[in-house]
Amino acid sequence: MSATTTEDAANGKSAVNGGSTYEEGGVTILRPTDLSEMLAAGTKEVHEKAENTQFVKDFLRGRISKEIFKLGHVALYFTYSALEEEIERNKDHPQFAPLYFPNELHRRDALARDLEYFYGHDWQSQTVCSPATRRYVERIHQLGREEPALLVAHAYTRYMGDLSGGQVLRKVAQRAMKLPSTGEGLNFYQFDGIHNAKAFKQLYRSRMNELELDVKTKEKVVEEANRAFHCNMEVFGELEEVGKTIQEDVMDSTPLRGETQGDVSQCPYHAAKTAAAGGSAFIYQMAMSVLKNPSGQVLLAAWIAALAGLAAWYLM
Repeated sequence: MSATTTEDAANGKSAVNGGSTYEEGGVTILRPTDLSEMLAAGTKEVHEKAENTQFVKDFLRGRISKEIFKLGHVALYFTYSALEEEIERNKDHPQFAPLYFPNELHRRDALARDLEYFYGHDWQSQTVCSPATRRYVERIHQLGREEPALLVAHAYTRYMGDLSGGQVLRKVAQRAMKLPSTGEGLNFYQFDGIHNAKAFKQLYRSRMNELELDVKTKEKVVEEANRAFHCNMEVFGELEEVGKTIQEDVMDSTPLRGETQGDVSQCPYHAAKTAAAGGSAFIYQMAMSVLKNPSGQVLLAAWIAALAGLAAWYLM
């Protein structure tokens, strides 16, 4: 799973796969033209626009609405099903192949186990793809068929965010919902194939920087990453609109001392309240469904797990 390196014994320098990421004295040296650097700079504005939503702040404080979590998981399931289907389709494509880590990263099966826990064995008959999620899914499929290089934007945005923020939010969810310590309902957050998250993220970035993409294509990846932010925020806004129709008690799980949730100002989805919230018919349908099935529904934001997770990674 490690990147191939070429050593220069004379000066102690190494170049990863002949790419643009270099190491000198154990320190990785990045260039402004590295894709990871371009993404950080190119998504800064949308990141800033996505800050300071009370909805996310409440979640990170452990104030959790039970009824939305299930719908968030459903949205994630459809999103990851599409993303991983297109990753499989393009796993040998030279502009994506170095980022193919199915055992380490793929989330579809973990989400399916969580949905079975929340809904029961017939969970698939109880779930629908919302309008905002459908638009996101259609975009991913379009890229997989027509521009596989741009899948990099969605894979990087989703997986690195999940890997960074998931463990923090897993603890919040488990404590607030009193879920089993053995992990039922929280498989989405668990990356069993990754033993050192920081090292893996460094590897992933280095592989991404090694992709043979010209400047124009890199710019398109950055543009697509911005689009990915907006796709996620649209789903988030949709969930929030559903939440407004639901009357329920909010469970307050103030974090224990020492369990810091992180800097809320860094969350790239804080401004989701201002995102478009389409699909009123879906909202009504989901609200009615939720109200009819109050038991077995857990936590406010599996979706926010992935969303808020981007923050920890984004400014590392």
